[in-house]
Amino acid sequence: MKVTIKNKIWILIIIILFLYRHTLFSQDNFPSGARVSALSGAGTTFTDLWASYHNQAGLAYIEDFTLGFHYENKYAFSLFSLQSFALAVPTGSGTIGANISVFGNPDFFESKMALAFGKSFGEKFSAGIQLNMLGVYQSEDFGDMSVLAVEGGILARPADKLSLALHVYNPTGASFKKFSDKEVPVIFQAGLGYQLSEKLLLVAEAEKNSLLKGIFTAGAEYFFIKSVCARIGFSTNEYSNYSFGFGFVQKRIRADMAFSEHKLLGYSAHFSLSYSF
Repeated sequence: MKVTIKNKIWILIIIILFLYRHTLFSQDNFPSGARVSALSGAGTTFTDLWASYHNQAGLAYIEDFTLGFHYENKYAFSLFSLQSFALAVPTGSGTIGANISVFGNPDFFESKMALAFGKSFGEKFSAGIQLNMLGVYQSEDFGDMSVLAVEGGILARPADKLSLALHVYNPTGASFKKFSDKEVPVIFQAGLGYQLSEKLLLVAEAEKNSLLKGIFTAGAEYFFIKSVCARIGFSTNEYSNYSFGFGFVQKRIRADMAFSEHKLLGYSAHFSLSYSF
């Protein structure tokens, strides 16, 4: 049966109603940065601005003051959009990061405000930590709720072309007590990155979410000319398997676009832009 726009709307409504507690109050860390989106989420080994969403240890290697914006149009429904802003400020002892994200619409939205710090310990090892203020607004039933949660990670480079990473989100099990004791997941991630050649990067990641089945993601990034690359990724997630995208990278500016698939609801579009001063 052909899935029309009207059918998509009803499918989305049914899924939200059926999985209400799990979908709307999942607080899954607001994954941002279209580069990572094009690789199906395998971003724990990256050292760019969006490391504050995937592994704060990566912030340690940012050398310039950097600002960025990310937008995701989920399933082509503007009411389910994600907007994120991030900045990184290198200091003498490490890099300070801050970010804010909002998902949803005026009638219902989730938010995250965060402050992070990443520090290197030599050229081959770094660590980072982040404090998050998570919020939920749902005017009619629950009103405003908020909770503090932490996350952090480590990044190792045992060889020139190899990166290994570990990241944990909400290890203390913080939750919105007003609603439920399980809606903020505990997430463990282990990632690997291998620079096969100057043009080709391979990444892989295993993730265990306390609310979901474990998943594996992998992807590849290939620069077919100096400043332009193509990316592709896949995931063992039950509903979202494939993603792809493109990136433009210059000395101070990075622009990325990605598309990710949902088997029932179609594609989501992702765009991010960052600038280093």
